[in-house]
Amino acid sequence: MTDTTADATRRLNVKKQTLDDAYAAPANFLEIDVINPLTHGVGKKRYSDYEVRMRTNLPVFKVKESSVRRRYSDFEWLRTELERDSKIVVPPLPGKAWKRQMPFRGDDGLFEEDFIEDRRKGLEQFVNKIAGHPLAQNERCLHMFLQEPVIDKNYVPGKIRNT
Repeated sequence: MTDTTADATRRLNVKKQTLDDAYAAPANFLEIDVINPLTHGVGKKRYSDYEVRMRTNLPVFKVKESSVRRRYSDFEWLRTELERDSKIVVPPLPGKAWKRQMPFRGDDGLFEEDFIEDRRKGLEQFVNKIAGHPLAQNERCLHMFLQEPVIDKNYVPGKIRNT
């Protein structure tokens, strides 16, 4: 009995990590950055969008690097699609900032640099939380959001099959 107990509780033989191992590319990675906010238009037609840049080596993503521009409403669309079709708890988006949309403000409201930067950070956290979830990685809407230049809102929801 002591031999089996000793075998069961003995530490696994762990291979020492070399510097090459420590600084090698990770086995699996998914990096998503929300960067380069731009404001377009004038007056009531004014809006901001953000570059969503993705790099990965995960097999579920056919495209390994992509860069698309997305508005806040596109992030709302993604959240709604995931809430409806997936089995994951979808984190909240950064707030809608209703007070910043009021007329007669003494500042730029939604288009103030500090607000845009805070929103950018919040959107980056949101999309990284979602994309890091293994079940969400199979959702067609996430792939379209991260990789397609234009979101087809008439798409057929479903899972990405890893072939």
